[in-house]
Amino acid sequence: MSSTSTEPKTDHRTRVTVLVALAANLVIAVAKAVGGLLTHSPALLSEAAHSVADSLNEVFLLAALRRSRRPADARHPFGYGKERFFWSLLAAVGIFVMGGCFSFFQGVEALRGGGEETFTGYVAGMVVLGVAFVAEGLSLLRALYQVRRQGGAAGGLRDPALRTVVAEDGTAVIGVTLAFAGMALHMVTGQVVWEASASLAIGALLVFVAYRLGRDARDQLIGEAADPESAGRIRALLEAQPEIDSVEALLTMKTGLETALVAARVDLVPGIDSEQVEEVAVRIKRSIARTVAEADQIFLDVTERSAREAQGSPAATGERGGA
Repeated sequence: MSSTSTEPKTDHRTRVTVLVALAANLVIAVAKAVGGLLTHSPALLSEAAHSVADSLNEVFLLAALRRSRRPADARHPFGYGKERFFWSLLAAVGIFVMGGCFSFFQGVEALRGGGEETFTGYVAGMVVLGVAFVAEGLSLLRALYQVRRQGGAAGGLRDPALRTVVAEDGTAVIGVTLAFAGMALHMVTGQVVWEASASLAIGALLVFVAYRLGRDARDQLIGEAADPESAGRIRALLEAQPEIDSVEALLTMKTGLETALVAARVDLVPGIDSEQVEEVAVRIKRSIARTVAEADQIFLDVTERSAREAQGSPAATGERGGA
């Protein structure tokens, strides 16, 4: 399966979802930053940093969608599919550094300094958070709708770009709720500890989300195997071939969102000449490509056992039935 210049429908929908999230976050980031500077609210400033981080991450995700679809070339013979995982890792780092660390800083500074006990602009700040909650919620609903269209959690969340948008929007909704509660309790009690606690909670939430996203991207970057169901279908297909005596090894690796490399070492039954070996290998590779759509790079290490080596094999003893 080769890459094409035409953008797949799933990528087009993901791009729209990312653009919706980017537009929402840019507007919200400006509103939160202005509100936070006017009110000196640590919780609102933490949320502003959160939205700035999310906006930058959406730019990373747009780059991932564009660059991961480039066709294979001499320098990258397996294509650029893993670019998607790389930019998703950068997005996770952005959430951690810009969002999580700044939120912790705001919370600690509020606890150390005691904060200002004037609440000028707090009502306006809470209105900003209310609008942000609606905007983030709509963006989250859009992302969840796409996840459902792409097969639910098992299918849609395989896409690191879409997974990151869902995580960001879900975290944003929770973060806005925490910031609103912190500001409200600060106004009611006069204790800045509530807002400081909200900032620290937002920071902890962002660090956790960044860790989970970063761990997933790391696994995919260093060579994650194809899903067990696909590997099982490939092994079953190989074992069903009458010319194959045994499958000695089966290795798979994701090379992109919808592509995977398959390498198998198989022993053939005795008595197959070299021309038949080539025909068998070609037929098997075509069968694998038809059976598992993401298997776009298939390599077979085919060997033929000698008669003496094969005497105790399942095919020679009749323990293995034909396909």
